[in-house]
Amino acid sequence: MSSLVENISDTARWVAIFRAEESERPDAVFHDPFARKLAGKKGEQIANAIGFGRDNSWSFIARTFLFDEFVMRHVLEGYDMVLNLAAGLDARPYRMDLPSSLQWVEVDLPGIIEEKEKVLNNEAPRCNLIRIKSDLADQKARIELFKKLNSKAEKILVLTEGLIIYLTSTQVGSFATDLSLQKSFKRWVFDMVSPALLRMIQERMGPALGGSGAVFQFAPEEGEKFFLPFGWKSLESKSGLKTAASLNRLNEQMLQVAAIPEPEGRRDQFPWTGVCLFENVNG
Repeated sequence: MSSLVENISDTARWVAIFRAEESERPDAVFHDPFARKLAGKKGEQIANAIGFGRDNSWSFIARTFLFDEFVMRHVLEGYDMVLNLAAGLDARPYRMDLPSSLQWVEVDLPGIIEEKEKVLNNEAPRCNLIRIKSDLADQKARIELFKKLNSKAEKILVLTEGLIIYLTSTQVGSFATDLSLQKSFKRWVFDMVSPALLRMIQERMGPALGGSGAVFQFAPEEGEKFFLPFGWKSLESKSGLKTAASLNRLNEQMLQVAAIPEPEGRRDQFPWTGVCLFENVNG
């Protein structure tokens, strides 16, 4: 199993399969007609090999749905750029009803961008799409990139979907600080898990990603408060489990779990996953 996931980019292929399967349902809550081709045969093999991910595919569906909601809300509020960092195989610029005037910037490693461009070569995005090849782990390079993009729009929504769980707390703090220094980076949407769920994920899925460089690491005990010293205040957090229940994507057992009230504030001992909206305190 571990040999299937050779690098962190393979996790994008893995998640794309769940978007494809959702899109093919008659009651789909979103439609990504490109997901199966982007995932390829390898994405399907990975998804079928990692049983815990397959059994909890609702979490990926809920995450995609919530990111879509946050994107559309901010587009309707007049945000003029969406900056998708570590964009992977995301196809939102092609599948969502976006204004042609919207600037959409994708940043990721050269290999994943080149692969994506091959698959989508004959497709037309619905907005003004720019792709940038860059290693976001290179702090000097990312700061220069952020400064450049900051001057290109007035209201920028930053997305990092499926990224920060693979970083250390130190790396997340540095990354958050670099983002917050750009005053046009008004809002940031990302997904997060609690320490209790991180331990479960590490145990159930960690071995499958061994040797790939994709290590599950980040789940702050203080939850959303972790980000305040780095320039970001929490506006809203939406539960993945509650969202999946509302979308009718849970089996009977998980529906019983979803009926349990989720704790307010710290959730360190509760297995929680969700999508969070933050505001730049420097913006």
